[in-house]
Amino acid sequence: MKTVILSLKLEQMSVAKKEYKRITVKSLIDMKEHNEKISMLTAYDYSMAKIVDGAGIDVILVGDSASNVMAGHETTLPITLDQMIYHASSVIRAVNRALVVVDLPFGSYQSDPKEALRSAIRIMKESGAHAVKLEGGKEIKESIKRILHAGIPVMGHLGLTPQSIYKFGTYTVRAKEEEEALKLIEDAKLLERAGCFAIVLEKIPAKLAKEVAESVSIPIIGIGAGNGVDGQVLVLHDLLGMTHEFHPRFLRRYLNLYDEMTGAISQYVDDVKSKDFPNDDEQY
Repeated sequence: MKTVILSLKLEQMSVAKKEYKRITVKSLIDMKEHNEKISMLTAYDYSMAKIVDGAGIDVILVGDSASNVMAGHETTLPITLDQMIYHASSVIRAVNRALVVVDLPFGSYQSDPKEALRSAIRIMKESGAHAVKLEGGKEIKESIKRILHAGIPVMGHLGLTPQSIYKFGTYTVRAKEEEEALKLIEDAKLLERAGCFAIVLEKIPAKLAKEVAESVSIPIIGIGAGNGVDGQVLVLHDLLGMTHEFHPRFLRRYLNLYDEMTGAISQYVDDVKSKDFPNDDEQY
């Protein structure tokens, strides 16, 4: 009996350490089945995506957070479909391994399932992306079904949905009350039944997120949703400490690039002003 248990444990370990040459939707399902956590980060341009992909990330999200990070808008609402396609195309050209998921921006899918399908098709055809992500549950079910029927993989997004910021009025934790928590669980099950391959849960209580992850067979990827889910996603610029004014509880900064970059640029300015740069070895 002990031999059998040991054999099973070794088999599970070997699966968890499986090397994926290319991450696919199926890869993520396999990871959940074998209790291997999924890593996910945003990227919006070629240079950063190349670094992120080379570091071994599983999923790259070309998020509508580009509206904030890259364009300086207060919300994600202003970014357009054309701009999302531009960012996604830049990322795709850099990626060899990761699954690339692209956000459908605000206004490109909410009003009409046919419009949602047209938007998703444009992203897939014009950028070469691998999947799209939509915010919402029951209210966008028909849009999700229309996109899935066209053969386009869909990732869901529940909890805090930034495209609905003016509806909520705040970026605080969602689903703390029982009614909203129950709706979130039902929406997660609905998205699974509809055919979504994964769901992002943003800024909800960790206990609820764990309950959702255990109630569905598709991967649940959290941001501010605790460690009881199947994977984690962060905005790359937050992780690297470039957006130094942003301090949510869920964020772990792995670098402080804001200070390092500021110091390096200031030193360059000083070197140019003092005629130290370029020196004899730095010219032809």
